[in-house]
Amino acid sequence: MIKSIGVLGAGQMGNGIAHVFAQHGYQVVLFDIAQVQLDRALATIQQNLERQAKKGAVPESLVGETLGRITVTQDMNDLANVDFAVEAVTEHEPLKLEIFRKLDGIVKAGSILASNTSSIPITKIASVTGRPDKVIGMHFMNPVPIMKLVEIIRGHATSDETFAQTSEMVAKLEKEMAVSQDYPGFIVNRILIPMINEAAFALYEGIATAEDIDKGMKLGTNQPMGPLTLADFIGLDTVLAIANVLYDGFKDPKYRPCPLLVKMVNAGYMGRKSGRGFYTY
Repeated sequence: MIKSIGVLGAGQMGNGIAHVFAQHGYQVVLFDIAQVQLDRALATIQQNLERQAKKGAVPESLVGETLGRITVTQDMNDLANVDFAVEAVTEHEPLKLEIFRKLDGIVKAGSILASNTSSIPITKIASVTGRPDKVIGMHFMNPVPIMKLVEIIRGHATSDETFAQTSEMVAKLEKEMAVSQDYPGFIVNRILIPMINEAAFALYEGIATAEDIDKGMKLGTNQPMGPLTLADFIGLDTVLAIANVLYDGFKDPKYRPCPLLVKMVNAGYMGRKSGRGFYTY
């Protein structure tokens, strides 16, 4: 039975993943190399829980209980005894492969190793471990405490048992599951990133202003936010990284990243997190 969870990376996705697991009764060990990131993660989790309690979505008592189930660490060896580990670091393939090599040597045999990757093939990640049958994709949506979907991706060697245990856990987290084959971008980003990229091309080619592109898609297709606003929210570096995974993975020119997107990332315009992207914050 899965009782303890290791989460690697205490950024935007990692703190949200730690939050939902702890909220649903799991003991969580949250790892990050930076103490400042761990401190920020705990503060964010507390703020989000207090907001939920104020709205009446969760009881007040759950705030302290949830925080009490989270242990933070800067030592990956503290994940040795977890039953299930979720990696949620930057969408950078060499880094993820290096982490899975290390994790495989640290986490006890029999435990499942999951990746929150939004585009990198699970089969490739699993290949650097000695337990490819125990590796699976578990892609949460941002913001994790609010978004209902978890995209589950089976690698070439992922066992039925690993899939069943992961599916069961998604249900316990009160999330919905969409299952994807292991191809670049999976379901959500295979469709979403080309849309964002096309919106960037529309801006690049002078078809319309950023505001009108977003207004057109928001009011014309009933999306909660326009594609360029969404890109800024995700982070333009992340959008570009996924676009490159699609382009490299399929070798199809339709996935070619927009030159404007490339230039903006090179200039350090990453969206909300840097204060400037398609919009200024």
